[in-house]
Amino acid sequence: MSEVRTLKVALLGCGNVGAQVARILIDDADALAARSGARLELSGIAVRTIDAPRDVELPRELFTTDADTLVKDADLVIELMGGIEPARSLILTAIQNGACVVTGNKALLAQDGPTLYEEADKAGVQLSYEAAVAGAIPILRPIRDSLSGDRITRVLGIVNGTTNFILDQMDSTGAQFADALAEAQRLGYAEADPTADVEGHDAAAKAAILASLSFHTRFSLDDVYCEGITQVSAADIASAKEAGFVIKLLAIAEKLVDADGGEGISVRVHPTLLPREHPLAAVRGAFNAVFIEAENAGELMFYGQGAGGTPTASAVLGDLVSAARRLVLGGPGRTETTTGHVPALAIDASNTSYYIGLDVADQTGVLARIAHIFAEHGVSIEIMRQTIHRDAASNVESAELKIVTHRASEASLAATVEAVKGLDVINSVTSVLRVEGV
Repeated sequence: MSEVRTLKVALLGCGNVGAQVARILIDDADALAARSGARLELSGIAVRTIDAPRDVELPRELFTTDADTLVKDADLVIELMGGIEPARSLILTAIQNGACVVTGNKALLAQDGPTLYEEADKAGVQLSYEAAVAGAIPILRPIRDSLSGDRITRVLGIVNGTTNFILDQMDSTGAQFADALAEAQRLGYAEADPTADVEGHDAAAKAAILASLSFHTRFSLDDVYCEGITQVSAADIASAKEAGFVIKLLAIAEKLVDADGGEGISVRVHPTLLPREHPLAAVRGAFNAVFIEAENAGELMFYGQGAGGTPTASAVLGDLVSAARRLVLGGPGRTETTTGHVPALAIDASNTSYYIGLDVADQTGVLARIAHIFAEHGVSIEIMRQTIHRDAASNVESAELKIVTHRASEASLAATVEAVKGLDVINSVTSVLRVEGV
C-alpha cells in the first residue's frame, strides 16, 4: 500500500474565519485526508500578534509573525488576512514558489485579481476564492464549472448580510436606519465602522468577481456603479411595502445588447425594490442569495449563510480539498475562464424601472403634465397611485404620487426625473429607487 502524501498548509490570518479553518484542519484531519488523498498538515499560522485573544484555542507553537518564510515552505496557502498589502505580496510569493492559494479576499481580487490570475497561470498553480463571495454558499464554482456550457445573461445577488439585516429590520419592525444599524452592531453583524457594508463597497467588490466569472471578462471595482443604503428611509420602506415591494441592496451584473447587436456588461450595486413574490424578496436577516438567469438552465437561486466564521470556513476548506486533490493527482491548476473582453457599461446604459415618489400640488391637470413629461422622454408609467393629504399647520392640501415605470434605459429615467423636478407643481421628489423583477 502506498504511503499517503503530506501537504503543508500555511494559514495567513487567524481572525474569526481563520481560527475556524485552523480548528477544522486539526479536528477533522482524518476526514480531510480521506477526501483529498493527502494529509493536510497545518504547518503554521501567520499573525501580527501571537498572544492576541482568540475565540478558538489553538497550539501556540503554530503561530508565527514571519509570514514570508511560512509561505515559501508551503504546498498550500490560505490567505484570510484581508486588505491589499501584505496579502497581495504574500500570495504572489506563494504562487512563485509553486504553492496553490485559497483566499477569501474580495477587496484584493476586485482591485488586482487579473495580476494574481496571470501569475497563477504562469506558475501552473491553482488560485481559488469561493469564500470571497456569499460565505458558505457554493456560487463561484457552479458559475465557473456547472454553467460553463451555458450562457449566463443576468446575475442578481444579495451578497452583504449586514445590509440585508438592516433593511429587513426596517421592513419588519418599521425601525429607522440608525436604529437598525445599531441593532446589527449589537448582534455582531455590523462592524464598529460599517462604512464598507452600508455604502455598498463590500457588495461592489463581490459584484466585480461575480461579473468576471459569469461573463468570462475581467472586471474590477472601477467598473461597478455603487450606491449604498444610508439614504433609504423608514418612509421609503413603508411606501415600498404599501405598493407590494421590499427593498434590498442588490448586486446586479447583466448582459446588454444595443440596437446594432453590440454587447456590453452592466455591473451595479444599489438599493432596489423587488416584488414581494420574487424569490430574493424572501431572503431575511443576514442571509445571502444569488439569483442567476441563463439561456438554457433558466432561473437558478443559491441561498445560505453569507458570513460568519464557520460558514465561511466551509467554503475555504472546500477550495482547499479541491486544490489538494489536484496536487495529488497532478495536472494544471484550475484557473479563471476569461475568454474575451466584453466592455463594462456605465450605469446610464443599464435597463431598469424606477419607483418615484412625488409630493405635488393638488390641482387640476397636474397628472396630465407629469404624464406628458414621461412621454416626452420615452418612459411609460406602469403604476400610479395618488393619496391626498392636508398639512395641519397651513391647512393646504397636496397630493402624494407614487409611480412605477416600465423598464427603460437609466439615462432616460434619470432625465425624466430631472425634468419632472422642474415643474412648478412639484413640491418635492420624495424618493427615487430602482425596481427589478417587474
